[in-house]
Amino acid sequence: MAEISVQPPQSATWQVHLDRSMWVGGVRGLMLQALHPLAMLGVWQNSGFQEDPFGRLRRTADFVGRVTFGSPQEADEIGRRVRGIHKALRIHDPETGRTHRVDDPELLLWVHCAEVSSYLEVARRGGLGLSDRQADRYLREQRRSATYVGLHLDDVPGSCAEMAAYFERMRPALRVTPEAASTVRFLMWPRLPHELRMLAPGKPAYFPFGALCYYTLPGWARQMYGALPEVPQATVTAALKAFRLGLNALPETVHDRAFMPATRQMLRASRERLGAAGYDVSKGLKGLTDPRRWPQAA
Repeated sequence: MAEISVQPPQSATWQVHLDRSMWVGGVRGLMLQALHPLAMLGVWQNSGFQEDPFGRLRRTADFVGRVTFGSPQEADEIGRRVRGIHKALRIHDPETGRTHRVDDPELLLWVHCAEVSSYLEVARRGGLGLSDRQADRYLREQRRSATYVGLHLDDVPGSCAEMAAYFERMRPALRVTPEAASTVRFLMWPRLPHELRMLAPGKPAYFPFGALCYYTLPGWARQMYGALPEVPQATVTAALKAFRLGLNALPETVHDRAFMPATRQMLRASRERLGAAGYDVSKGLKGLTDPRRWPQAA
């Protein structure tokens, strides 16, 4: 039987990527990525991130959506597009005078790990009930996503233990460059673009969204940045749970307005394919996190 979507509703990826805490995880991932000096230079020199940070977040959401809910053909197409863009871009390191490729496997791996670890950790901390075994399964499944940007399956951490070991190895290479400091300051106090203003009710009034993302960073990353005074982590967890609860209560049709039109079209096509395959899509894609909505043979 042909694959309906790259990751099926039965996957751990489906549970994580349909959770609305992904917005916090996405910004946290950007903050974490910025600690790698060369990766940060790559973003600084090759994108309009400073003018349109949410544009980058939405493009990332489109990629994640297509390699999760899209058809294998859609995932292959966006993978070719992303690899083609990365292949043509270069990074100039003013400290060494060297030029580096954006598609250097080490840089691609850092970006992948910062992203998927952030999605997973934020969702679990926010209240998504994933067991340790399911969390490991999520990271194994994300190895496939990494292949779309050009990484080899076996080079990507596939468990929580492997991911923790990877970050431990990487920490000596990380530092706060002026570009990283500027980026994290900007992300802490973003002005929501028009398309995302409907998300405002989901964030606690006393805890600005950007600060919430910052406080979910690992303690060692916050210590490196030193951008905000420390607060009790129990307060951070409570704020994250409130944010997640508010966003998860939004109807799917309302929440999906935050995505680019092409992303919304892809999600509609996914619902149609799944409905034709016998899944109950009356509650949208998020409803398919409930096994009772799967075909009996699934």
